[in-house]
Amino acid sequence: MMNETTITHALESAFPGASIDIQLDGSHCQITVVSEIFEGLRPVARQQKVYAPLNEFIRSGELHAVNIIAKTP
Repeated sequence: MMNETTITHALESAFPGASIDIQLDGSHCQITVVSEIFEGLRPVARQQKVYAPLNEFIRSGELHAVNIIAKTP
């Protein structure tokens, strides 16, 4: 079963030091990541960076709908 901790760990390894907030409702997920890594990136590139560590969960169907807010501090 997918949980916030699993998603948080996956994102923390990709975005060390970032502020990460996860709201999970079944297979639907709202993710907010605030990181300096996003500096200078367009919104689509920011979302791609957040999707990358989650691809395994999305492919398996554990996460179905993911809404991402990715911004700089």
